[in-house]
Amino acid sequence: EVQLVESGGGLVQPGGSLRLSCAASGFTFSTSVMKWVRQAPGKGLEWVSTISTGPGITTYADSVKGRFTISRDNAKNTLYLLMNSLKPEDTAVYFCSTAVGGRSTRGKGTQVTVSS
Repeated sequence: EVQLVESGGGLVQPGGSLRLSCAASGFTFSTSVMKWVRQAPGKGLEWVSTISTGPGITTYADSVKGRFTISRDNAKNTLYLLMNSLKPEDTAVYFCSTAVGGRSTRGKGTQVTVSS
């Protein structure tokens, strides 16, 4: 069974930092493209970042470029998202996501709230 479990969210002041983690199991993590997506209150899902397999090529949404860093540890089957210079508009539930057998799946998410 594919499982993705996010953690590391919380309440942080504007300008602060958080590191999210996503523990993966039930599939071959090292050969899977992984993504972070988010959903702000009352809005749809928004793609945040993607990391490829192999050399780990990364891409980012313009809204987070230069502030967020996606990474992966294939030995630990874990995906990360380091978020710096957080803004109130980054407030959302953050999900890690992948496609297994052509089917997209994501975890239950972790809440990030940026507020003073």
